[in-house]
Amino acid sequence: MKHNFGAGPCILPQEVFKEAAEAVLDFNGLSILEVSHRSADFVAVMDEARENVKKALNVPDGYTVLFLQGGASLGFIITAFNFAGKNKKVAYLNTGTWASKAIKEAEKVGLDVDVVASSEDNNFNYIPKNYSIPDDVDYVHFTSNNTIFGTQFHAFPETDKPLICDMSSDIFSKPIDVSKFAMIYAGAQKNLGPAGATLFIVKDEFLGKSTISTIPTYLDLATHAKKDSMFNTPPVFSVFVANLNLRHLIAGGGVEAMKKKNTEKATLLYNEIDSNPLFEGTTANEDRSMMNVTFKLTDDSKKEAFDKLWNDAGVIGLKGHRSVGGYRASMYNALNVESVQVLVETMKKLK
Repeated sequence: MKHNFGAGPCILPQEVFKEAAEAVLDFNGLSILEVSHRSADFVAVMDEARENVKKALNVPDGYTVLFLQGGASLGFIITAFNFAGKNKKVAYLNTGTWASKAIKEAEKVGLDVDVVASSEDNNFNYIPKNYSIPDDVDYVHFTSNNTIFGTQFHAFPETDKPLICDMSSDIFSKPIDVSKFAMIYAGAQKNLGPAGATLFIVKDEFLGKSTISTIPTYLDLATHAKKDSMFNTPPVFSVFVANLNLRHLIAGGGVEAMKKKNTEKATLLYNEIDSNPLFEGTTANEDRSMMNVTFKLTDDSKKEAFDKLWNDAGVIGLKGHRSVGGYRASMYNALNVESVQVLVETMKKLK
């Protein structure tokens, strides 16, 4: 048995894999891979997926749910194009690689980007606090969870400005108050489904209100809202599997149950890191991610022995990102606590 701690694409429930595999062979007489996105069968899938997002996150009235393509990386420039206001000045919090990339895209659009807070001074190993947001910005942007550096916002920024979040790696891992946001966007390939789809949850009052008149048609969220995510061929298979996963999530107790499960997993692993003198975490304790646990050995001479132990135990995807080094255990929703127990027992065996 393999225990997949890889950072993405995500692990999904076995039931979802089975249902998806069956649909590849037979989805109402066709393969899901060949079904027309304009067919009544797939339109029903898209409609259900969008409704299940609303159900899972308790999305209030006045928001549109979209499934697009391009990942959060395209979301960076979609954000800048769609939410530019009269000042064309925006506020960003820089907490890692993806936040840095979002900042660069906003600058390319021609916006005046004010980086109001950054943890770059210490290799992004903490979440900035005690920052102020200028009164003249059009929106505030942040990344809720930082997969590479292993930090996470456990409280969202407080502001009366439109708040936008790249929530790619921790959406559906816990309850959130969607009403606090002008937009949430997230690549599917962590907690939602296979790579290929990108989720946007956008407040209707901002659609079509950008002060940039030269938005490319595809990058205008109003384009997709008018067509119910069907302006062009959507990522059919990714949306289909995401919907299967959303059904599974809702039936299993929803995001409240996921928060309990994810807390159990993170507590188990962090307790071992903190109690075992051969390991240490790489982030500020109060900002530790529930999704991506980053840690390293206190004695590098034991690396070969530890690597053999976890490989022999069937653990995969544990190598840390080159920006941090050490190890990274990504524990998305579908990873079971039993896999975390295997990793912890492996850590205990290191002498």
